[in-house]
Amino acid sequence: MLMKTANQSLTEQLAERYADRIRQRLLAPGARLPSVRACARLHGVSPSTVVAAYDLLLAQGLVQAQRQRGFFVREPLTPRAESRSAAPLPPAQSPINATALIRGMFHQVSDKPQPGMGVFPPDWLESTFMPAAVRRVASVRALNETSLSYGEPRGDEGLRRVLAQKLAGINVHVDPAQIVTTVGATHALDIVSRTLLRPGDPVMVEEPGWAVEFARLAALGMRVLTVPRGPDGPDLAVMERLAEAHRPKLFVSVSVLHNPTGYSLSPGAAHRLLQLAQRLNFHIAEDDTYSHLAPEHATRLSALDGLQRTIYVSGFAKILAPNWRIGFLAAPPGLVEPLLDTKLLSTLTTPALLEKALAYCIEQGQLRRHAERVRTRLDAARTRSVKLALGAGCRFAAEPSGLFGWVDTGVDTDALAQRLLDDGYLIAPGALFHAARTPSTLMRINFATTQEAAFWRTFSRRVAAARAGA
Repeated sequence: MLMKTANQSLTEQLAERYADRIRQRLLAPGARLPSVRACARLHGVSPSTVVAAYDLLLAQGLVQAQRQRGFFVREPLTPRAESRSAAPLPPAQSPINATALIRGMFHQVSDKPQPGMGVFPPDWLESTFMPAAVRRVASVRALNETSLSYGEPRGDEGLRRVLAQKLAGINVHVDPAQIVTTVGATHALDIVSRTLLRPGDPVMVEEPGWAVEFARLAALGMRVLTVPRGPDGPDLAVMERLAEAHRPKLFVSVSVLHNPTGYSLSPGAAHRLLQLAQRLNFHIAEDDTYSHLAPEHATRLSALDGLQRTIYVSGFAKILAPNWRIGFLAAPPGLVEPLLDTKLLSTLTTPALLEKALAYCIEQGQLRRHAERVRTRLDAARTRSVKLALGAGCRFAAEPSGLFGWVDTGVDTDALAQRLLDDGYLIAPGALFHAARTPSTLMRINFATTQEAAFWRTFSRRVAAARAGA
């Protein structure tokens, strides 16, 4: 709570609170601040204190006022833009600034479990086998061999060999020469889009979908075409109309344990999607980031297609070691060299030391056993989290599965997110998962971090206040 002190007035404290969130990107450009009356009730101050605080934020260039609409976070001005004009910029509309979510993931809002996190808590991933694997490949001789040259452009040969064997387990049959290692799965997707697309090109994505992917493609100058995602897969009728009208070269899809809904592709939808890609001549980047949490028999486009129209992308940040940043792609033979050229232009090669350690973890079965333990723990956490969410009056918009739940709260989750930040909780509002920022009552929760009753009690209190207009 704000409290009067000799050093800072209530106005200064309130302005500083919002300024801090804006600078840390916890409030994205385009986000609307609470109304003056709502903010006054929320922080227990007078409306005149809020007006004065918002005036301070205006003076600092952090927000802008729109007549009869309220106060909005401004897009940061570049030095060049500032020299041209000091006029306020309009709020960001499309795409949403996904860096707010990313920075929020990295910024410690509090020591509480964070519902909006996109990863497992660190203690879930702790192991003894990873340090042992690093020690094994970090002898003086091995370090000299791996560190004093750029290494293999495609990535460590041993890792690519075991990855090919691992992919065969999910019926994606590939030669190690078709695999290129990357700095995480996001880098792999970036390589694919930079290779196949040019600025101005249309690209199809699923909606709701991964906010970072929308923003990344838009930053590259692509025209983002959204395809609604349902329980069985993308809306093929919408996709067909978009593909016939715009002739996109690429569709980016999460077949298994889709983020944020948890949906997995049905075999029938997969076959029809591949037929559409063949007829209308576009490639599919299949992001299988959550493969370690899914059953092996889950439908993958790359398994049905045999890597003809598909490019398979995955990584190990979610299940093993986020900071190792090891990902990979498996591509049709004719695309491997162009994709490799893009990798070389962006990063040259990838560090071999951790790739060799990962190869050892996979070969020895340690990664498989670790993933099994995490899945078992996640199943129990999901059961608890679902029960608590339903008890708090939420409704699941999709059948709970995987790491994430897609929850309907019944209130505007953008506004709810600001209220919960005051309680030390970072949530992922539904607007983050749409290409254009539109009000939403949905939010994505992480089952691993929402299995404690304390969050849901706070959540219920804030939702009740929002419904009462407080």
